[in-house]
Amino acid sequence: MVTRSELSGYSDADAMRALEGLPRSDYTVVIKPLRYRTHPHLAARCEFEDRRIVLQVPIPFRPFKEPVIFAARRKRGEGMRFAWASETVVFRGRRDVLRFLYCHEWMHWYLHEVLGKASAAETACDRFALRNFRRRDVTTEDADEALTRRGRLASRG
Repeated sequence: MVTRSELSGYSDADAMRALEGLPRSDYTVVIKPLRYRTHPHLAARCEFEDRRIVLQVPIPFRPFKEPVIFAARRKRGEGMRFAWASETVVFRGRRDVLRFLYCHEWMHWYLHEVLGKASAAETACDRFALRNFRRRDVTTEDADEALTRRGRLASRG
């Protein structure tokens, strides 16, 4: 997997080490800075036409919390209303951010390129990332498990 860092002070080798143990895609992974106005947040995208995954790291980096929605259940009654299940994640360093974002975007890639499904399954992608970004080794079996709403969360098991 080709990995390129455009982040000042963070080499291509640093980026490859941060993503070690995660499943590989045949897309180029580009690490870019994310300049923010008030507080750090998560930002990434999977560019299918360009065969590229772009991960953005908040600059300047400081630890931050982000709510991650990993499931939704439709509420009874009229209209499209949902009850959301979420967990707040603390991102302590660049490595946490890169691994979480890569897992999320890799799942979009996996749905689109491997399974031939619509790639806009945000809760499934977040569920996969939430369960796996801190694990040493992650496989496609873990991705298949995330496509069901059952299973353990990484912070609980």
